[in-house]
Amino acid sequence: MKTELFPSANRRGLVPAGNGLFATSRVGPGSLLLAIVFLCCGSLAAGSPCKIQAVNFEGWQAQEISNAWVKLTIVPQLGGRLMQVTFAGHPYLFVNEKLKGKYIPPSDPSAKGRWFNYGGDKIWPMPEGSGDDQHWPGPIADVLDDGEYKFTAISENSVCAGRLEGPADPVTGLQYTREIRLPSDSPQISFHAVMKNASRYPIRWSMQSVSQYNTSDASDRTTFNRDFWAFAPANPQSAYLGGFHVRAGLADDPSFSVEDGLFKLHWMYLQNEVWIDSVGDWIAVVDGQSQFAMIERFRFYPAAEYPGKASVIFYKNGPALEMDEKGIPFIKTANPEDAMHYMEAELNSPMVRLAPGESYAMDTEWLPTRLSRNVTAVTAAGAVSGSFSASPTTGGLVLSGEFGVFTRGKLVARPYNRRGIALGDIILQNASPENLVQLRQEIKTGKNIARISLRFVDEKEMDFGPLGDVSIKHYDGESTEK
Repeated sequence: MKTELFPSANRRGLVPAGNGLFATSRVGPGSLLLAIVFLCCGSLAAGSPCKIQAVNFEGWQAQEISNAWVKLTIVPQLGGRLMQVTFAGHPYLFVNEKLKGKYIPPSDPSAKGRWFNYGGDKIWPMPEGSGDDQHWPGPIADVLDDGEYKFTAISENSVCAGRLEGPADPVTGLQYTREIRLPSDSPQISFHAVMKNASRYPIRWSMQSVSQYNTSDASDRTTFNRDFWAFAPANPQSAYLGGFHVRAGLADDPSFSVEDGLFKLHWMYLQNEVWIDSVGDWIAVVDGQSQFAMIERFRFYPAAEYPGKASVIFYKNGPALEMDEKGIPFIKTANPEDAMHYMEAELNSPMVRLAPGESYAMDTEWLPTRLSRNVTAVTAAGAVSGSFSASPTTGGLVLSGEFGVFTRGKLVARPYNRRGIALGDIILQNASPENLVQLRQEIKTGKNIARISLRFVDEKEMDFGPLGDVSIKHYDGESTEK
């Protein structure tokens, strides 16, 4: 019997079934059950199969999904958290040193009204607050955040996946299911998250992917990484003054800016939460020290309602300005021994109304790569640091740029003449996600070249589209743009 990674279902909602990352579905009582459990992948690519195995991670019983590039560590007991992502030996996520190996279930009397920040990546509801039943009073110890989830290992078509099914939450009426997929031949990580109305009355929520990135200095974990960044496309018609909304913390926090069409965050040890009504479909998180980056991609719906208008939220922890019981402001700082350094990257789905038994699905993907801190664009082919340039010489062109790609392949230059006709591809160099791609190469061309498109082509000769495109001004000063 074939086990589907994503069981089919009738769809209704913002988009028709099968044409986007978000959809809603009615899920019958038995359709979430899996027919067969696989403990390891079956028909996998020869030489580099992905695999699933039980492991001990920092004292927790965990499940590990891995291939030649990536290792995903999942702790089902902790609200189905993805606790760590390791790519080319680099761990991305924050894990709380004080809580390693520990678990305080929501049913424990000591957990009432508290939150245990284990770290990792998880799913939360939005909007947050305590004013009514349509707001989640979290983060808080409840079955959504740290209830015990059931883990099922799945293999299909050279993909290893873990399915996580959580308990129903009587407070919000929600029940979460999430599938995390890793293929044998790529470092790309795919997430399929589902929120179901497990109550007997209509509810209305947004679903939020919450990822805590480690912002500690790699050489000294007691201090923070001063070269840590995040990026998202800015909205040129933003509903927020200046292109973003500081919901908590200093409004003039120097961490935040909008430049060249991008919202930019330079991580500083100061507590703050910033909302962005980004119109793009990606965010980039970059550790400038190590030049490891994570690109998170998602689907944005321009006509949809997002919680507080925000499709993207960043939270950074640290000291905060507060008021004492006498109304005197003071700086609240953590004990140096308990100081934690992390940033939450949060992707929101649109607000969705669900009838009893109805479900809504949100698909996202993570693309680990190498990149320097000056992110300027993300395309299907990869991420761009700085700009792609083509400098004329007496014999041709020198092509330059820095890039992070998402799978193995090669860079290809595609020149066009003044009539827009492609003149034949020129293979430049090999490229791989585990290495920062630094291009500086001269190619021989004639004077009839009007522009150059830099393409990425994978090992299967699939063209992933452009990384950059530039018009040419020849060495004699004559512009080809006519």
